[in-house]
Amino acid sequence: MELFHILRERKNQKAGTLSGGEQQMLSIGRAIMDRPKLMLLDEPSLGLAPLIVAEIFDVIRKLQKDGTTILLVEQNARAALKAATRGYVIEIGRITIEGEAKALLEDKDVMRAYLGKDYCEKPEKAE
Repeated sequence: MELFHILRERKNQKAGTLSGGEQQMLSIGRAIMDRPKLMLLDEPSLGLAPLIVAEIFDVIRKLQKDGTTILLVEQNARAALKAATRGYVIEIGRITIEGEAKALLEDKDVMRAYLGKDYCEKPEKAE
């Protein structure tokens, strides 16, 4: 409840009646109660509102700082790479790109293919 304050307000509510974001927070909270050395998070942002996604990724970064290793599977490549140390792109079951997360965030091919940025060169003006 220290990490997800909204759960304190919902402590008497049944888990199945919580919103999707609150259920995701509860799942992460239950997992960290055992103080794991490694956590596998599969699509923690799936279907959640942007504010809830930001809160979940803030908690992921805090867990990392506290020494928990996080293996994150996530379609939201930008959020995942901002939280990650390393990144791996898997296509059809094979790793096609890997590297330091910061470098992947700055890689033009990764940006174009996975981050939604259009980095096509602008044609030069004819003189």
